[in-house]
Amino acid sequence: MPYSIMLDAGHGGRDPGAVYNGRQEKDDTLKLTLAIGQILQNNGLDVEYTRTTDVYESPYEKAMEANKAGVNFFVSIHRNSYPTANAVSGVESLVYDKSGIKYEMAQNINEQLEAIGFVNLGVKARPNLIVLRRTKMPAVLVEVGFINSDTDNQLFDDNFQDIAEAIASGILDTLESSSGGTVPGSGGTAGGAGGRYRVQVGAFRNQVYANNLLRELQEQEYPARIEDSNGFYRVVVGSYPTLQEAAQMEQRLKWAGYPTIVIH
Repeated sequence: MPYSIMLDAGHGGRDPGAVYNGRQEKDDTLKLTLAIGQILQNNGLDVEYTRTTDVYESPYEKAMEANKAGVNFFVSIHRNSYPTANAVSGVESLVYDKSGIKYEMAQNINEQLEAIGFVNLGVKARPNLIVLRRTKMPAVLVEVGFINSDTDNQLFDDNFQDIAEAIASGILDTLESSSGGTVPGSGGTAGGAGGRYRVQVGAFRNQVYANNLLRELQEQEYPARIEDSNGFYRVVVGSYPTLQEAAQMEQRLKWAGYPTIVIH
């Protein structure tokens, strides 16, 4: 099965979001979200949307919609705003906390957008945001420039397709690095040792990245280790005689925000 993702175009309907010189955030986010979704679909992801037209849903309704759909990831697209026009510019991404694959995805998206010309304002933890707090899957909210920055608006308009490609690339690069170089759904699984089930949390060609993830998991007291096989350093958790036991650990890790696959 391929990864599934729900894309959220921020605001909508009676909620225009930030407004500047007649420009409305809800319009920019919808146009960009649909473009990102098309790219992700073309790359084999199962894409769903909170909205594809100019309608309103509350942040809580959006989070519940994602939970009900059971998607693997949730990415919300927004434009930023500042009290003084043209005082601040740049992109930033928001996550519930700076851990797991959501943090890695947010960093990758920012770096891709920085390459287009945006100032990279970094990744910030915002545990109070409903779409980040109430979603059960890893969630990222991307602020694609300031709507009351003429510089950012020109970047947005002149490089629209490149921006869609950049955000999609940030998502895809994250999934590929966590699945051993292929987006899940393309057929690759790791070989098992001893006929036991383990939960794979990441697979990397670079051992440094594997060690970083290993340390993060062990600090949370997960029974994690690294398995070196087929040119990849695979970070796995546990060793279970039954699939049911492995599935229980997999669920724990998913709720903690990690991408998982049971291997045997």
